[in-house]
Amino acid sequence: MAWLLVVVAGLLETGFAVCLKLSHGFTRLWPTVAFASFALGSFGLLTLALKKLDVGPAYAVWTGIGAAGTAIYGMVFLGDAVSTLKLVSISLVIIGVIGLQLSGSVH
Repeated sequence: MAWLLVVVAGLLETGFAVCLKLSHGFTRLWPTVAFASFALGSFGLLTLALKKLDVGPAYAVWTGIGAAGTAIYGMVFLGDAVSTLKLVSISLVIIGVIGLQLSGSVH
């Protein structure tokens, strides 16, 4: 259950990163409100998960999901550049996240 919280928190991290861009420096109300909501949810779920998980693997999985998700979202929906190297790198991040998740121990 704790790993599920980390995964959802990582997806929310993607949401807050995208909304941070869409807020244009906190000058747009609704993307700013969404950023704050996603950020609070993400940090809250990560906090709950860390009661049961080692901090290193959990934090790495959280940031890996957020980074890969944000990069993919940017390429698909925001017109970010797509390249073979970028796609390979995102794949390596995802592989690393899976490896770290599998290596994590529960207290």
